[in-house]
Amino acid sequence: MTLEMSTREAYGNTLVELGRENENIVVLDADLSRSTMTRIFASQFPDRFFDCGIAEQNMMGIAAGLAASGKTVFASSFAVFASSRCYDQIRMSIAQPHQNVKIVASHGGISVGEDGFSHHSIEDLALFCSFPGFTVIVPADAIEVAQAVRAAANTYGPFYIRLSRPKTPLVYSDNYRFVVGKAVMMRGGWDATVIACGIMVARALQAADTLAREGIECRVVNMSTLKPIDEEAILKAAAETGAIVTAEEHIEHGGLGSLVSQVVVKRHPVPMSFLAIKDYYSTSGKPEQLLQMHGLTAEGIAQEVRSLVSTKP
Repeated sequence: MTLEMSTREAYGNTLVELGRENENIVVLDADLSRSTMTRIFASQFPDRFFDCGIAEQNMMGIAAGLAASGKTVFASSFAVFASSRCYDQIRMSIAQPHQNVKIVASHGGISVGEDGFSHHSIEDLALFCSFPGFTVIVPADAIEVAQAVRAAANTYGPFYIRLSRPKTPLVYSDNYRFVVGKAVMMRGGWDATVIACGIMVARALQAADTLAREGIECRVVNMSTLKPIDEEAILKAAAETGAIVTAEEHIEHGGLGSLVSQVVVKRHPVPMSFLAIKDYYSTSGKPEQLLQMHGLTAEGIAQEVRSLVSTKP
């Protein structure tokens, strides 16, 4: 039985640990602390928690001001609000002056589910990767979330960390060690590589199991840091397996697939395929139904790999 844990709950618990270790850590939220789980920090450190109300633009300005005053600031909301609603404020107040603000957003992608496409965050990675100087991380499970949040707290500069709404399978054990900017090979293989991030990593591992039974040995790489991306891991996959599929819960343009393909085309061209949300908005539905609608499943990944392997020289 696959163990599942909530990434947003791991975030809330890690904030409390960090708050005990560092009195300069402050946390902001936009009236969603019960959903983002920053309420756990608020209950322990009420003097260092600020609910900014339904005003994400103001929250980013406040975060920038606190960071300029020497604080390490965590600011949280839903991913769709943290990215599109206050893009200009982040650009002007956080990215350009390179402030020490960590934007950790829950409810990423379409697995938000029944809230509908007004709440689906499918453009956020492209938006945050467009900010010079930002570090962008999409952890694969709750264990990686805890370590990525800790790494962000201990690294100066602006971060964006994307979390999910539902519980997600654990792909790591407690002895895992996260390093910013370093991908992890989760499974070896020589016929093709799946490079995935976030909830798609567990699905990629399932796909690799299916493909192995068919005689296709597929490498799986968790590219949890999108920016700075691990070019060495990408080039190694291209050279050793000769074909790459990217898998992400994000629109095809501007996310993981775009970043990986830039490295591949410049340094070591190989056949590629991109499993992502196509150029349209989704609908309301249960998370798993929506993921199936967009092909973001283990079988969807397996089919992409089969098709790509058949085209290899």
